[in-house]
Amino acid sequence: MKIIYNNIIPFKGFAAINLFGILFVRNGITVTDEMINHEKIHTAQIRELGFIFFYIWYAIEWLIKIIGYGTDAYYNISFESEAYTNERNLNYLQTRKHYSFLKYF
Repeated sequence: MKIIYNNIIPFKGFAAINLFGILFVRNGITVTDEMINHEKIHTAQIRELGFIFFYIWYAIEWLIKIIGYGTDAYYNISFESEAYTNERNLNYLQTRKHYSFLKYF
């Protein structure tokens, strides 16, 4: 996974963001194995849905979840729930079934 350190992407308050399979990390952030695994889980999700549909689904789900969860909406998006739940399991991607994020929806 290509990693680009910078001060612009992601927005302040976030350590990293996966855009089209490239990891953008804020300067000063230490990238851990768990963070890489989290973002690789997102890359698997992106590959399943395609770039455009993934980001559209992500945005729509966030808008829906913000009504019920407010500022915690981000953590309750199915894609994020799957990634956060499994980021410490560094073997997760070897056993992950396609569309596993759906069980977190």
